[in-house]
Amino acid sequence: MQSKRISQLRTLMERQGLEALLITNATNRLYMTGFTGSAGYVLLTGQRAVLLTDFRYMTQAPQQAQGYEVIEHAPSPLETVRSLLQSEGLSRLGFEQQDVSYGAYLAYSQVLSGIELVATDKLVETLRMVKDDTEIAVMQEAADLADRTFHHIVGLLKPGVSERDIALEIELFVRRNGAASTSFETIVASGERSALPHGKASDRIIGTDEFVKLDFGAYYKGYCSDITRTVVVGKPSDKHQEIYGIVLEAQLEALSRIRPGMTGREADAVARDVIKRHGYGDYFGHGLGHGLGMEVHEAPRLSTQGDIVLEPGMVVTVEPGIYLPGFGGVRIEDDIVITDTGNRRLTQSSKDLIVIP
Repeated sequence: MQSKRISQLRTLMERQGLEALLITNATNRLYMTGFTGSAGYVLLTGQRAVLLTDFRYMTQAPQQAQGYEVIEHAPSPLETVRSLLQSEGLSRLGFEQQDVSYGAYLAYSQVLSGIELVATDKLVETLRMVKDDTEIAVMQEAADLADRTFHHIVGLLKPGVSERDIALEIELFVRRNGAASTSFETIVASGERSALPHGKASDRIIGTDEFVKLDFGAYYKGYCSDITRTVVVGKPSDKHQEIYGIVLEAQLEALSRIRPGMTGREADAVARDVIKRHGYGDYFGHGLGHGLGMEVHEAPRLSTQGDIVLEPGMVVTVEPGIYLPGFGGVRIEDDIVITDTGNRRLTQSSKDLIVIP
């Protein structure tokens, strides 16, 4: 797996005229090498693939980073980078501009004096957008765990329980069942707070005749899942049923039509048009979805700004919503993988409006 990724990245480097690339982003380092340690740098040239790390990992790193030379770097890692570049006579180095602060760039310029520094834009992230079969299998497991978590938590929802208690139980359940953690800080938003798209769990006590929005995921074997379901505790009003039905219609329409060759903008428009048609366009203020993988938010984006064309192997979320201030909100979210002919759902939890007496 690592050798294929090295080859793919070298192809991207050649297109940009890069003699070498320094990878400093921790997620990209893990993706390229399989090394799970907390510190290290990857230096890739046309001839060498090197993982630089410190004394703590000199036993672990060679075991995990198959296909890489593992070198213990000097107290200043950039000194080792300079020596390696000089040994190959290289003078043009790409760096990850999203991961390098201005202060770090100044240090690069000083220590690597005489070497041309070239800012690169998400080269490794471009590779990460398209998942292989092994990655998709792990992401299916992460989605399955999210589904089991939702089934478990529905049985605990009732008036008198705090949002924070529900969020804690979600965290405990995913960890007890094999996840390292949740994918992000769990969202539990009830009553009027469900109108907050990212209403993190508070001390609010769940009441009756109101929405409860649950948005969470499992970080499992290095990959994320992300699911949202909205339920009603007590008796749903006509307004509850109306906006839930519209969001569900928008989500199902998007799931039926998302396919390879479509841009993220086009996918977003499918669901957005449904919500606009019902008169709630002003209350759907975020994008339809986002890429999912080793991080919970990756490329491509399904939004009005989404220019990337969807390809088989990409995993994205589909999560339209309507949020009415002072009343409440609904979001329904699934994880899907783009296939050769359309898409396949990874999350399978019921989307019928669940009413908890």
